[in-house]
Amino acid sequence: MSIVVQKYGGSSVADVEKIRKVADRVAATRASGKQVVVVVSAMGDTTDELLSLARQVCENPARRELDMLLTAGERISMALLSMALNDRGVPAVSFTGSQSGIITNDSHANARIVEVRPYRVQDELERGKVVIVAGYQGVSYKKEVTTLGRGGSDTTAVALAAALGAEACEIYSDVEGVYTADPRVVPESRRLSEISYEEMQEMAEAGAKVLNAQAVEFAKDKGIAIYARSTFGGSGETVVRKLAPGAPGRVVGVTSERDLALLGLRADGTAPLAELLEFLDVRGAGGKQLLFENGGASSLVLSLENLPDFAALEADVAVRFGGNVAIRRGIGAVSAIGSGINASFANVRRAVAALAAARIEVLGLTTSSFRISLLIEEAHLPEAVRRLHAELVG
Repeated sequence: MSIVVQKYGGSSVADVEKIRKVADRVAATRASGKQVVVVVSAMGDTTDELLSLARQVCENPARRELDMLLTAGERISMALLSMALNDRGVPAVSFTGSQSGIITNDSHANARIVEVRPYRVQDELERGKVVIVAGYQGVSYKKEVTTLGRGGSDTTAVALAAALGAEACEIYSDVEGVYTADPRVVPESRRLSEISYEEMQEMAEAGAKVLNAQAVEFAKDKGIAIYARSTFGGSGETVVRKLAPGAPGRVVGVTSERDLALLGLRADGTAPLAELLEFLDVRGAGGKQLLFENGGASSLVLSLENLPDFAALEADVAVRFGGNVAIRRGIGAVSAIGSGINASFANVRRAVAALAAARIEVLGLTTSSFRISLLIEEAHLPEAVRRLHAELVG
């Protein structure tokens, strides 16, 4: 009997009625003759609410204790869905990440999966049960509870699909697949019927919330096709898989990312870049983008999404480096994605011109073979996305 792994995001299990509907969908899949593993996120805004609760107790909560707290959200979802399935006469059992064999490194708040040992999952599938797994979490080789960073439930699902030799990995959210831009920002955006691993990973890294970047990386490595679908009906979907390279210069989508901080080093070399990077590594603050100029000013972009203790980090930087490192918050990035997007400078020129026409200042620009990213003030992101989509995607 073939195995299907389904993942349901927070909006899909936001309340009891939605959990019941998910249970109906899972039951129908099971009735079709499939073995089913379901990965769930926390209900609705539970993770944000728990994080807010922690900050009411302590301004800068320890990452280990945050992991202990935040993993409770997915455990609530998994238990409720298991109850709903059993109530429908569908045998089901729920497991935490550690019970499912999700082994990670020991990086709290942003751990990476290093191994999956799904023995208990396999045993329960053989007994005819649907297995419900708490996403976003695992256990380190030191037996510490860890979380995988925002969107980590996707990674849980793909990792389990790979370990179980699943037929498919289906990711359900509140939209029908992947669009050329966020439909809430660009109403005329189009759904993509398929997209390559590389392009999807770049979109995810650049802020698209439909899929998690680490999950796509995992799927690419294992050759697993991902089907992005809506929980709430509709026949549309986007398939993420290996595709032949597109036409050079093609732009498949525009996305944006908030909550960035720009760290600037003085050009006189008073604060050595190597010293700053070591300082950030010790605190688990990985950079997204680095610009180094020999003899000139250097800059580093950090994402605050998985840095709940950034206020403490900011204070420590001020003590250690003084005025030699300037931190600027309220920064965002708008990115255009596509295979061979920088085959020439045409797309870069058009992107810069489009933002200039809207009087949006570009604070920084980076390119790769799949992406053009422009740093701007966060307040201008919606307009920048609309401008680039109209110019580059049409």
